[in-house]
Amino acid sequence: MNPRRPGVLAAAAATVTVVLWASAFVSIRSAGAAYSPGALALGRLLAGTLALGLICLVRGERPPPRAAWPGILTSGVLWFGVYMVALNWGEQQVDAGTAALVVNIGPILIALLGARLLGDALPPRLLAGMAVSFAGAVTVGLSMSGEGGSSVLGVALCLLAAVAYAGGVVAQKPALASASALQVTTYGCLVGAVLCLPFAGQLAGEAARAPVSATLNMVYLGVFPTALAFTTWAYALARTTAGRMGATTYAVPALVVLMSWLALDEVPGALTLAGGALCLAGVAVSRSRTAAAGGRRPAKVTGSA
Repeated sequence: MNPRRPGVLAAAAATVTVVLWASAFVSIRSAGAAYSPGALALGRLLAGTLALGLICLVRGERPPPRAAWPGILTSGVLWFGVYMVALNWGEQQVDAGTAALVVNIGPILIALLGARLLGDALPPRLLAGMAVSFAGAVTVGLSMSGEGGSSVLGVALCLLAAVAYAGGVVAQKPALASASALQVTTYGCLVGAVLCLPFAGQLAGEAARAPVSATLNMVYLGVFPTALAFTTWAYALARTTAGRMGATTYAVPALVVLMSWLALDEVPGALTLAGGALCLAGVAVSRSRTAAAGGRRPAKVTGSA
């Protein structure tokens, strides 16, 4: 097999993830108008669990080995459960600029936690790229903010989402040493859905009143940005470091700007375009390698993120 093929496949998987996660923002805007934060998270997770469960059934996928369960449970609670509810709720309480500032510390936390808990390296190019991308993400958020205010609760919820996201990624990495990306994603999604079951009453009541478009957007969120994108994320994460994967998600704000332009006819201003360019430039820097590294991929770290 071509020695470069695993790297190409991992890069393609990461690209699928960031594109689908960017598309989620358009769908969340529609579904969030009819569904409360907890109900939207539960509906999304149920749709994702159903889609992933059917794939596992067709493929004859077995349950994950015991060694993978600590990471699956932790990432399921933090990333699939706490993160989704906190982010849905927090973004209703703060303006876009504040949300961009707070939530986008997540990739930075991933890099720091990965270095501390997993022994991941923190090369200068990764740190420099993340700094550039973070500045771009904040620029995009500020440029697209309206006149909405920011509450202390909203800031706290966005911070909780960022911490849960980082913790979930770092916990997921070791599980991928003994289980497949499909197994880790399927059972993590199931754990998140179980955690969100207290919102079942809200989901049932709101589904009866919601327009069809909002419900279809919720299902889309479950099948594509959750079931598919989280699986491609896990596939790529198993083949690189948590810090590099976290830095890759800084491409999402730039893609959101482009998709909003194309799908919602929201023409971006010069500051927004500049912020998006910074995001992409930072991702390029963070994923580049020095000549001294000989183009080698970072070693796979077992039992991490």
